[in-house]
Amino acid sequence: MKYMIAMFGSASTMTEVQSPEWIREMISFMMDLDKTLTDNGEMVYNEGLSDGSLAKTIRLDNGQPVATDGPFAEAKESLIGFWIVDVASEARAIEICGQIAAYSGVVELRPIPAGPPEV
Repeated sequence: MKYMIAMFGSASTMTEVQSPEWIREMISFMMDLDKTLTDNGEMVYNEGLSDGSLAKTIRLDNGQPVATDGPFAEAKESLIGFWIVDVASEARAIEICGQIAAYSGVVELRPIPAGPPEV
């Protein structure tokens, strides 16, 4: 089953509240996790994202796209990276999330369906 694991946070806040040693440890953990998931054949795709302060939110205004700064109004934390994994079970996906949550505090796990819902 495929899952998306979404990690939330703020890179700018992290650099203000965490020590350089903690940040290096976290980056090392992420690189090791990526290698493990790749070696296990569970990694489909992953990517880190730029800080949410660089995001734009697009809405339509009279049919025209209008961009505003930030991922969402007043959000200090936003999606900071994600993994797409193909694992044997939800339990395995939760195990991976638990490792990531040790650094991010919270992780969102969503199943990726094989297609759109039946209507």
